[in-house]
Amino acid sequence: MRDIENTVLRILTEVAPEVEPEKIDPHKSFRDQFDFDSVDFLNFVIALQKELGLAIYEMDYPKLSSLNGCANYLHEQLSKQRDSS
Repeated sequence: MRDIENTVLRILTEVAPEVEPEKIDPHKSFRDQFDFDSVDFLNFVIALQKELGLAIYEMDYPKLSSLNGCANYLHEQLSKQRDSS
């Protein structure tokens, strides 16, 4: 799970370079912590999809609003992907 968090943080800083990963509260929404508009969020989701080889559907976007939410959602999706292989 830590690898997933590191991947999320790396991609966040690529999309929004002003983000300071060590200051992120894992429970709070990204938008409440730094300037992260809808275009940034969409670029973030696209980068996660490319990096992890996952399809992330729009209905699941709210699950990606915080670090914990991202880690839990991505861990679950990657586990499902492994199980179906």
